[in-house]
Order: sequence, then structure tokens, then C-alpha cells
Amino acid sequence: MMKLSPKAKNIIDQLTENTKLGDLRTIAKDIKKDHELAMELWSTGSYFARQLAILIMDKKLLSQEVINQLDQDINKHLEDEKLQLIDWLMANQLAKDKKTVALMESWKNNKSSLQRRIFWYHQARLRWVGQTPPPNTEELLSVIEKEIENEVPEVQWAMNFTAAQIGVYQQEYRKRCIALGERTGLFKDEMVAKNCTPNYLPDFINIQVAKLKK
Repeated sequence: MMKLSPKAKNIIDQLTENTKLGDLRTIAKDIKKDHELAMELWSTGSYFARQLAILIMDKKLLSQEVINQLDQDINKHLEDEKLQLIDWLMANQLAKDKKTVALMESWKNNKSSLQRRIFWYHQARLRWVGQTPPPNTEELLSVIEKEIENEVPEVQWAMNFTAAQIGVYQQEYRKRCIALGERTGLFKDEMVAKNCTPNYLPDFINIQVAKLKK
């Protein structure tokens, strides 16, 4: 861990096990952008400190080398924390700069499972944020159909999520995405909390399409 500045120590003292994402966003709003402080907070290894660090990083300084180090650090967290951190990094930093978007789009075959997850999650996100789908759907779906059952769980989920968004927003691929879910059976037996959409492709697609038609 780095030697912390008084400012970093003060922030760490505010973070407890009861800290919520809204609290972190409030602190980040006051700080705005401070990459040096972000790296101090990151160095503590604390989950909440790292979530806050992601919010105040300077995306212009996130080279592939820096991202690789963040990736290694994130992999030391428990599963739920690990996925929250990498997805948080994607949504709050990587998706907001052309340079880092280009990096994400190069990660389909990256040796890091977290970076492969982000490749697929980004592709899904391009569809559900309301943009015109990129012209790579056929290629993506072919890869998913061939490789999803051989992937590690964190990547498998993101591939499945991409197929789900394709099925919802691109009608011409809908039957194919539903058939993929039926063939693999992925997430079919998953317990789903009330008011949450299941990850099983046939159910996810049918529920979301019905919502769009309302």
C-alpha cells in the first residue's frame, strides 16, 4: 500500500461496511477527478475504496498496461466484488473514452477472463443503451454459439447477456438466440428474485420484448 496523504486517510475513515454506492457517488461528486488520489485509494485493497477510486480516475490515463494491473488487483477480490469492480470500471471509465473503447473492442480473445467479460458486456451494452446495433452481430452470435459452453462463468454470463440483447433488439436474430438458450440450457434452473429478469435466454428475451411492446 502507498503511504496515504491526509486527504486519502480522511476518505478511508469515512468508508465503513455500511457504505452504499450512493454514498460513494456523493463523495466522488465533491472530488470530481483526481487520478493520484484514486491510485492512493486503490492501493489500500479495500473494496469500497476501489469502487470510489474508479469513479475519480482519469480515463485518459488508463492505458492497457494500467488496466492490466487493475485487472490483476481485481482478481484478488471475492467473486461478487470482483465482478462488481470490473463492470463498474467498464461503465464508469472504459465506455466513456474512444481510446479505451477501442481497447475493449480488442479483448475478445484476451488471456484475461475479466477483459473478455468486458468485451462481451460492452457489446451487449451497445444494444441496450438504445444505439443502432453495430454491424458485427452475425460474427458475435457465431462465436457465442461455438464457444459459450467452454468459457469460464464470468465470461459465459456476459456472452449470454450479449445474445439476450441481440434477441431483444434485433428481431431477425430472435429465434436463433432463443434456440441457443434452449440448446445450452444455461441459467435455466437459476433461482431468480421477484421482479428480476431471468438469465435463461428464452425467458429473458420473451419478457423484455413484451415490455418493449407495452
